[in-house]
Amino acid sequence: MSNFQNITSSSVIFLLTSVPGLEAFHTWISIPFCFLYVTALSGNSLIPFAIVTQPSLHEPMYYFLSKLSTTDLGLSVYTLVTMLGIFWFNAREISFTACLSQMFFVKLFTVMELSVLLAMAFDRFVAISNPIRYATILTDSRVIQIGVAIVIRGTLTLTPMVAILMRLSFCRSHVLHYSYCFHPHVMKLSCTDTRINNAVGLTAMTSTVGVDSILIPLSYVLIIKTILSITSPEERKKAFSTCISHIGAIAIFYIPLISLSFVNRFGKQVTAYVHTMIANTYLLISPVMNPIIYSVKTKEIRRAVIKILHSKGT
Repeated sequence: MSNFQNITSSSVIFLLTSVPGLEAFHTWISIPFCFLYVTALSGNSLIPFAIVTQPSLHEPMYYFLSKLSTTDLGLSVYTLVTMLGIFWFNAREISFTACLSQMFFVKLFTVMELSVLLAMAFDRFVAISNPIRYATILTDSRVIQIGVAIVIRGTLTLTPMVAILMRLSFCRSHVLHYSYCFHPHVMKLSCTDTRINNAVGLTAMTSTVGVDSILIPLSYVLIIKTILSITSPEERKKAFSTCISHIGAIAIFYIPLISLSFVNRFGKQVTAYVHTMIANTYLLISPVMNPIIYSVKTKEIRRAVIKILHSKGT
């Protein structure tokens, strides 16, 4: 029988993990992470500001990009406090309520990001397949409706998954493996039967991430089919170039996710600090890289950002 006392969820205190075995180097390790956070926060604040303030960017494509930056901003903010708190102050303790809140919003912004990527794929399909009716199909009001639907869908599907954790009690170690609350790890620490939690979690992930992961490739099959049907080579090249940034954003989302899943499932021989470093960078890669990709690959965004930075410097 376990030596740990059976503790209800309301009173449990979890201990987050930094980088096992490298505690003496926390200050040095925090420097690149701090740089990444500054890059993510500044980049994902600048792009929505540029889109709002520059009339030339008031188009559906850029509205969806501003939503993508907003989700990346939220993802960064909700992991920033605990991650840098551990590195700078060794603040490892987190209450169950705070853990639940962080877990919900990290999941919500992750699901919302994938939903926005799906909406952006739909935007590209409409723009390429039916450019004449593009403005009438994706009106401002319809873009707002899509944004609201993304938030409502994520909230309704994820709330039961996170809320049902409150029924659990914890009689094992309270040490979590990462520097933020990760849903599977919290469940592993419970001494309550978690089959209901697993079923609800699987349903939530299948109805969001699973569905979107099918629809995004399907959208690109239709996009590529439409591009190949364009007779002019120059027009084909122009149409495909409008998708490059979006394809990069999709790759940036999935590669870290697949890498983390692979390490968690098959990386039994991998040292603990490698697990933690991959988990920490997993949530930062998209927020850091998306603004860079869109600023470099999208001429209109690059011009708007340069214009804003130039006006701030004068």
